[in-house]
Amino acid sequence: MSDFWSTFGVDLHVDVDPASGRRSGLEHALRDAVRSGRLSPGARLPSTRALAAELGLARGTVSAAYDQLVAEGYFVARQGSGTEVADLAQRPPEVADAAVTSPVPLHDLRPGSPDVSTFPTTAWLRSVRRALNAAPADVYGYGDARGRIELRTALAEYLGRARGVLADPAQIVITSGYVQALSLLAGVLCRSGVATVAMEDPGGPPMYREVVRRSGLNIAALPVDERGARTELLVQRALPDVGAVIVTPAHQYPVGATLHPARRRTLIEWARAGGGLIIEDDYDGEFRYDRQPVGALQGTAPDHVAYVGTASKTLAPGLRLSWVVLPRRLVEPFADAKVHADHGTEALGQLALADLITSHAYDRHVRGVRLRYRHRRDLLVQRLDSRPANPAHGFALHGIAAGLHALISLPGSGPDEAELLARAASRDIAVGSLGDHWHGGAGPRMQGLIVGYGTPTERAYPAALDALAHLLGITSRRAR
Repeated sequence: MSDFWSTFGVDLHVDVDPASGRRSGLEHALRDAVRSGRLSPGARLPSTRALAAELGLARGTVSAAYDQLVAEGYFVARQGSGTEVADLAQRPPEVADAAVTSPVPLHDLRPGSPDVSTFPTTAWLRSVRRALNAAPADVYGYGDARGRIELRTALAEYLGRARGVLADPAQIVITSGYVQALSLLAGVLCRSGVATVAMEDPGGPPMYREVVRRSGLNIAALPVDERGARTELLVQRALPDVGAVIVTPAHQYPVGATLHPARRRTLIEWARAGGGLIIEDDYDGEFRYDRQPVGALQGTAPDHVAYVGTASKTLAPGLRLSWVVLPRRLVEPFADAKVHADHGTEALGQLALADLITSHAYDRHVRGVRLRYRHRRDLLVQRLDSRPANPAHGFALHGIAAGLHALISLPGSGPDEAELLARAASRDIAVGSLGDHWHGGAGPRMQGLIVGYGTPTERAYPAALDALAHLLGITSRRAR
């Protein structure tokens, strides 16, 4: 049905779709007319009797359509004045976030991600099927905000075996990624009276510091050198009022050092003496290439360490699955914070991961990608060893043989960090910048590039490595 009416000299064409019902079709047509501006704010509408006669509809149908659009705010019914079009403020169309819509760089060496193309799709599908076939009905309800008991049980066994973590399932809470775990921990600390948290300098991404600040905490910069975080400064009270410290002891990010044994002991002594909390970010502890991975700090002081692990590096960031092993005194306040944050992490992925772990498919996947990442790092090291003989013109790689990234410090002469990043962008190469990770006081700071050699696909990595070598002025090739 198609028709129009004339009001105040304006001819308004209205399409009514009988397929959706006469009243629904009229509502849709009128709603679209208001949204498009064909019916302008303040325009007086025909009476229900007049419009019904004009469109050949029952008056009750038109009245019901008017009432519905009054209820939705499109029309305004005024006593004695009839019905008018409401004044709906027109908003400009939203512009998509450039960070979301920006294209993936040709050579993506940004740190922080594994090669997501290696995700074990076949094994994951098997685990999903087994998990769903065996799942109790309550998996589709809200459930325990701490996470599914199946995953917490599997993690307690796996972390004890692979990372030396001491925990039972009751101490584990599943979170939606590391950032949520950090946010909840910071909130719990703030509510318990902690004022300041020490964070490594250089340390994790700036977003991590912002998460801590938004929870109401101050941040003290804990310097890092080739032996990891300088934990003696905590004992010496060089950083006053620190109630907690966030560290990456197995593989410091971004420098790449392992926390020296003496400094591990010092950190634990500090926590025991003053009741401080150590937050251990074990983001890539499974990936050590030259020896057995160093066990988690939590295993030596479970009452003073909140251990945070994640599937983001071993499997994929898109899973949004992380876990926190808490000292018993913090389980209840942390679980309460989780309830009020999101009422719990989605359950089906938890069941699939639990099956992947208990079936040992997770171990097999980790072993497989560990070999790939070790080979990629070896190729990067060989390429850097191809630098000119004069060390003043060379680049130094820092850190142990581990993880998914490498820090390359810049020589004293030659282009600085900003210039290299600009050159990289012009060649469609994306790398990390060490400058983003400093947050302490003024003074000389090392400059460098953070290369995420785990990020590209297997096929894309050789070309990305070539592009990086040319960026750094390394032309000879030894890697095979």
